Amino acid sequence: MDAPRLPSASSAALALQAAGESARRLAEREWFGTPLHRLSLARPKPDGMAANPRDLRPVEPETGRRILGGIFDIGGTEMVVGAQGDPFDRPSPNRRFAVALHRMGWMGDLLATGDAGAKLGLRLVMDWRRVFGRWNSFSWGPDVLERRVFNLACAARRLTYAASDAERVALLDDLARQARHLSGIGQAPERALERAVATGVAGCALGGEAGERLIDLSVGRLKHDLATVVGHDGVHASRSPQAGLELLFDLLTLDDALHQRGQSGPDDLPRAIDRLSAATRFFTLPDGRLADFQGGEAVGLRRIAAALAHEEGGPRVRGRAPHGGYERLESPGMAIMVDAGLPARGRWSATACAQSAAMEVVCGTDRLIVGCAWTADSGASHALRLTDASSTANLADMSAGQPLRGFAAAALGARLIGAPRKVEAKRHDAEAAAWLEVSHDGWVKRFGLIHERKLYLDRSLEELRGEDSFRPKVEKTQDGPRRYMPFTVRFHLHPDARASLARDHKSVLLKGPSEQGWWLRNDAIEVSVEPSLHIENGVQRRTVQVVLRGQASDDKGGRVRWKLSRAEG
Repeated sequence: MDAPRLPSASSAALALQAAGESARRLAEREWFGTPLHRLSLARPKPDGMAANPRDLRPVEPETGRRILGGIFDIGGTEMVVGAQGDPFDRPSPNRRFAVALHRMGWMGDLLATGDAGAKLGLRLVMDWRRVFGRWNSFSWGPDVLERRVFNLACAARRLTYAASDAERVALLDDLARQARHLSGIGQAPERALERAVATGVAGCALGGEAGERLIDLSVGRLKHDLATVVGHDGVHASRSPQAGLELLFDLLTLDDALHQRGQSGPDDLPRAIDRLSAATRFFTLPDGRLADFQGGEAVGLRRIAAALAHEEGGPRVRGRAPHGGYERLESPGMAIMVDAGLPARGRWSATACAQSAAMEVVCGTDRLIVGCAWTADSGASHALRLTDASSTANLADMSAGQPLRGFAAAALGARLIGAPRKVEAKRHDAEAAAWLEVSHDGWVKRFGLIHERKLYLDRSLEELRGEDSFRPKVEKTQDGPRRYMPFTVRFHLHPDARASLARDHKSVLLKGPSEQGWWLRNDAIEVSVEPSLHIENGVQRRTVQVVLRGQASDDKGGRVRWKLSRAEG
């Protein structure tokens, strides 16, 4: 797929910014490797344990039992080390596995197996300490260290029960050192709040001055960042529903741990928890899972229920998140989530996707229409962040934005560039119907055309009517030859759904696990069912997409109309 080219001024500014960030990171790495830095992490020493932070994420005891048997099935890959084996003294099968291993997110699963799990967990932490206890760029890198500090802080009380005095001191000293290092990391600024929360959770777990200092660092950062990261409607600044859910889990853990220590966090902390909880309800579709937009994938029912267990009922799910730029249309048998906002910008765009006006459709409890659901942790290609990897329209096989590549991406992260500058959404609601119009200028610079998606949900007929059109931004007089551009409207299906092209080669019958059929009818020039893929639980699954093809001219534009309705019988 062709990529949009940035103006030279934008390219020069990005190159300058990337060079500055690269130099800063190099200086930071040089400092981290010095004896003076190691000395700065060593004190003050923890004075035993204080609070017992609790991670509310559901655990999988079966995963823990497999680890007891020497089988690490994490990151979508399995490694067999034997009952007494050490996974840290051998090469990992791939980077994704190594990240999951060093983050120690599996520790909760292991501890769920009881005393045997606690003993093995302690031994594995000591094994890690022997090999990776000093700073190195991978296991002490920001994306790995943040989660390990959080997970170890939540596991520390159980691990110390199985520890000798010497092991107990080493365990707490290591947690304090890692948390102090985490608080000093400046790269990946889009994760600064999450790092601060992990630092605070570790501070709550550690007794004495060591813990108090970490708490002070955390609370100071929270006061600065909470209002920026969590919008008024609870949508995370990255616009990822999953990112908001994971932050909610972390904040709930920190809030509880602070209360255990008889302290309170900043005033914005309970407000952020309430807003993130409301957004989680908003993004949860009738099949019980999150909508998977903007670098987040669908999350299972158990996980969502655990995140909302602190609430008693909660308010009714609203129909829109105006600050975050999402719209939800709903009838008794159908729910549609639409990305009606600008992709995140700057540091927040490291996981953003060029997928304006994308939608996801659940019919009954069947998730039918989705996107490819790219996430950073999946290890999947960044091509899944482009426009045609979502259920929206695409012009001339080009993407309305692309991730940074090369040197700039290595320094700044794979930020999204060339994305739309303007997205407009208009909505009208009545008792029997809802009407939504979304338009964006992602193709104006190259083709002078605006994409406009119109959706009409008839609640009485359980029918969704749609129109995707490309119209000229300004009215043109045709002096020269008319220019035509092909466009597509894509409907990616969930792997549990299937599509059958009717004999007229126009209509497509969609079915999910319930076997209830839904007709997708249209007036496109050409209709096809083509291969696609979908990320679920970090694993790529094969699926299909329905592709409608049309043509747009530079002076008149073009359109395709379609309708999704229940198949009788």
